[in-house]
Amino acid sequence: MQFAPRYIRNALGVLWVSLLAACSSEVEVEVIGGVPATEIVEGYGVLEDGDYTLPPIPPEYLQGVNQRAIVEYNGPERAGTIVIDPHAKLLYLVEDDGMARRYPIAVGRQGARMSRPSTIQLKREWPGWTPTANMLRRQPEVYGPFAQGVEGGLASPLGARALYLFQNGRDTHFRIHGTNDLPSIGNSGSAGCIRMFNHDIIDLYPRVPNGTRVVVRSMAQSIELEGEELANRGVILAPNIVDPDLIYGTGDAVDDAVEDNGDDVAAGGPLDSGTISGG
Repeated sequence: MQFAPRYIRNALGVLWVSLLAACSSEVEVEVIGGVPATEIVEGYGVLEDGDYTLPPIPPEYLQGVNQRAIVEYNGPERAGTIVIDPHAKLLYLVEDDGMARRYPIAVGRQGARMSRPSTIQLKREWPGWTPTANMLRRQPEVYGPFAQGVEGGLASPLGARALYLFQNGRDTHFRIHGTNDLPSIGNSGSAGCIRMFNHDIIDLYPRVPNGTRVVVRSMAQSIELEGEELANRGVILAPNIVDPDLIYGTGDAVDDAVEDNGDDVAAGGPLDSGTISGG
């Protein structure tokens, strides 16, 4: 059984913490993956996925709209469409009867965002990642150490799933994918792609077949449909410089973190790498 890196240093077992109650009796609290069992948010607990096990997502990352929900939908898109609101940091999967599944996301920093409609043409589970030549040229200090790519699995910046977006049959190099960088969700912290909690991309993945249309809202549309406050939520996060040993190392070396903002537009896809694991 393998656990996702970063926020699960103690997730290889269940911890029990004895708390001294006011009445002087000890109360045992089960702690799973660093999260007290009593605080696990429904839908974001321990998740077994093939050979991997994802720990719970700490509740501090799941406040307000930063967790998935089924909501009323007031946009004009047809059922089956994915709607990305990069301003409110939300992704909708439109369903029938005026409803939608809403997921929190992270988006690209200013100047590195997708804006045109696209179509899902490839889908991959536990994909690998390779930075593109453009990313290596623009930010060698961030992406250079990973020029050889990262294999699919727990340390991959693309997380548990990736949806590859195309326009007119051509790879856009934009992805909708999972991430281990939990603080980025709800903010502008990626190199361009749409990040989701791994729990959420696993939920979305089987609901969207190849051919699914993906559209992106403008700021004006976001303000009209979400309100000005929500349309301006989140902050711009700086790229993280990641120690390659945390990604390529073994054992305890990967327990600390995969806080790599070097995924996304860098996520070179199967067409660039020559292999599916290069996504």
